[in-house]
Amino acid sequence: MDLGRALIEAFLTNERINQVLLEVLSPQVWRAQPPCAKWRNIATTFAHMHNVRCMRLKMSAADQDPPAKLDRREVTVAEAKEALGRSAHAMVRLIERSLVAGGHVTDCRPDVVALVCAAITHDAHHRGQICHWASQLGAPLTSEQQLLMWEWDKRWREVAGSQVSNA
Repeated sequence: MDLGRALIEAFLTNERINQVLLEVLSPQVWRAQPPCAKWRNIATTFAHMHNVRCMRLKMSAADQDPPAKLDRREVTVAEAKEALGRSAHAMVRLIERSLVAGGHVTDCRPDVVALVCAAITHDAHHRGQICHWASQLGAPLTSEQQLLMWEWDKRWREVAGSQVSNA
């Protein structure tokens, strides 16, 4: 097993799940204000997910320009999809660099495994919020749509297949 490749594929599978959620969300809830959230909505939360990656990249890969941050007040679904894709690929470059450095990540302890675990956990937390808010706002995901986010093996195959075709 190539642990480095597995870390990259796990992160990219997580990103594929973000993209699936963006694809299945009802447009009517994109900017609607959830009753239980004072400061965020679905749009601002996706922007936050991308912007946190940009912050990590700025700290840990200071010699490379991170992707542009998203304006939380103006972001569209298409912009969020594109930006998350860009920040995911920049994160993969950081993971690859960290693997070459023996697992060391600048300004991130203890190592590259922790970086990937924290990034996936952060995204998963916000996906849960988003699904909850969509339900509260009258546009719950169907069982089939929810299942798309839990079929890790299928999302992984989509990622692994695209990696082979990009090689």
